[in-house]
Amino acid sequence: MKNFPLTLQTFQFGGHRVQVSVPDAAALQEWYTVAKESNPTIPFPYWAKVWPASLALCRFIAEQPHWIQNKNVLEIAAGLGLPSFLSAQFATQVTCSDYINEALEIMQHSIEQNHLKNVNCCFLDWNHLPEGLETDVLLLSDINYEPSEFYNLFQMIEQYITAGTTILLATPQRIMAKPFIERLMKYCLLQNEIEVNEKEMKTICSVLVLKSKI
Repeated sequence: MKNFPLTLQTFQFGGHRVQVSVPDAAALQEWYTVAKESNPTIPFPYWAKVWPASLALCRFIAEQPHWIQNKNVLEIAAGLGLPSFLSAQFATQVTCSDYINEALEIMQHSIEQNHLKNVNCCFLDWNHLPEGLETDVLLLSDINYEPSEFYNLFQMIEQYITAGTTILLATPQRIMAKPFIERLMKYCLLQNEIEVNEKEMKTICSVLVLKSKI
């Protein structure tokens, strides 16, 4: 870990309390500024923040836990892992994953801080998933922000849907992602619009339940 100072933030979703380790924003920005000088192509650490779509997904799970109750749950591109940690209160087993090592280390810190016995984290890149990686429910939160990734992302989603997986996908309503979401609607069993108010900013997020209708 890059020795980021961490704060254990508490979130409440109905009667369900969740804690997650969050890196200090100022320290993160300072690290990124220095790192970018030596590596101009280094991506900004978007994983290090709890985004509105993650909060919307958690609200949906807290209100409709039957989608994950007693299931095996996998979150891909989990970032700080908030939806995974909430899911642990309902699911049999939860795996939270990311392709950023710092994200994995901080998620592991949260797992240990919360004494979560049914959660593990691992390295996964949706462009190179291992063979035979199965799950009952797949969580995806704010993953459709880079158009160059849409093709591979859609292929991954279709692969899981074909295998019988239920997907809970949360996304802010981005205009450039509209065609991507429209392609998924043939699998949509349920769509909820959730308003997230954070620091005087309002974000409307869509939560989709995707599953094969055959």
